[in-house]
Amino acid sequence: MRYRSRILEHELRKAAAHFPALLMTGPRRSGKTTLLRHVFPQAAYVLLEESDVVARVRADPRTFLDALKPPVILDEIQNVPELFTYIRARIDAAPGRKGLWLLTGSQEAPLMRGVTESMAGRVAVFSLLPLSREEAPELTILSGGFPEVVAAPEARDLWFRSYIQTYLERDVRAITSIRDLATFRRFMGLLAVRCGQMLNKTDMAAPLGVSVPTVTQWLSILEITGQILLIPPFHENFGKRLVKTPKLYFADSGLACHLTGVRNETALRDSPFLGPLFEGMIASELVKHRLNRGLDRALYYFRDRQGLEVDFVLDNGNRRLTLIEAKATRTPMPGDAAPLERLAAGIKNYRCERVLVAGGVPAGAPACVRPGVTLTDPDRLHAHLAGA
Repeated sequence: MRYRSRILEHELRKAAAHFPALLMTGPRRSGKTTLLRHVFPQAAYVLLEESDVVARVRADPRTFLDALKPPVILDEIQNVPELFTYIRARIDAAPGRKGLWLLTGSQEAPLMRGVTESMAGRVAVFSLLPLSREEAPELTILSGGFPEVVAAPEARDLWFRSYIQTYLERDVRAITSIRDLATFRRFMGLLAVRCGQMLNKTDMAAPLGVSVPTVTQWLSILEITGQILLIPPFHENFGKRLVKTPKLYFADSGLACHLTGVRNETALRDSPFLGPLFEGMIASELVKHRLNRGLDRALYYFRDRQGLEVDFVLDNGNRRLTLIEAKATRTPMPGDAAPLERLAAGIKNYRCERVLVAGGVPAGAPACVRPGVTLTDPDRLHAHLAGA
């Protein structure tokens, strides 16, 4: 499989010149190791996943590290988080040496705890999601962005089926002792058909026959392993009464399609989930655009108790917002942009850009559907955001 350039490459090189260590988190098979090995070809490589390797590291971490010749990539370091303390000691012994410790992990929250406790100020932290449309223009809702699926879309169903099985057996059991993996698999399917909806844990617990605390734990597992995105409501009320519940999306639209049983373009076109799946793909693209440039997510949605809802609110800093509506239609109409105008009219002390992202924009279509509302599609979304 040929290497695909990643937007994050520039940020990694820049960070390696200023930090002793780099840590990259993200879901399995999103391309973390491939990216680091491409950007730092001179680095040694150690996979911290096989049981005998993990046992040897835990038994004598000092001897393990002494045998390494940095720079070195330590892959899946969440399996031996105790290494953080020993790496910190080596960094502190030679603080002027940069870019020596290149770390990856598939479980964000446990890794962040280790970094906070042991590596604060010594490590640059990045998150890598699967490929974006900016990196792989052929990416579709059905394919999603996992590099292996984009490279071989004809094997998409087999890949996702194997991925779910491997993910359940490895990451889920590594985090918690879930005995009934079949129910957890059903839980993932239940989430997929609720893409784009506000999170309702009670509504999900009942059909599975589990408790709300169990649903909370399972959601946490999916979030820290990079499988789902929980988009919080925007924090400013603009004089309105707001809902406080996050909205749920899958980080990869291809995985969401697989879980909902959408297997081809015809099924997708006729599916009642087309709108939410498209919206989820746009949510993922927005997050990728930010993370690939070393920025925080800063992605929200807006909904008040009077029913005004805007799909996405990007906080660009300096009191600048981008309000975004995502519509799967290939025939965008002025009414699709109405929520953007209503929200923008009620916002004071912010500069608001309004963007409608449609499933397709015909050649020759006007650049806006209503005065002040920019019309774009997934193919041009990243270029628009970069120029904003």
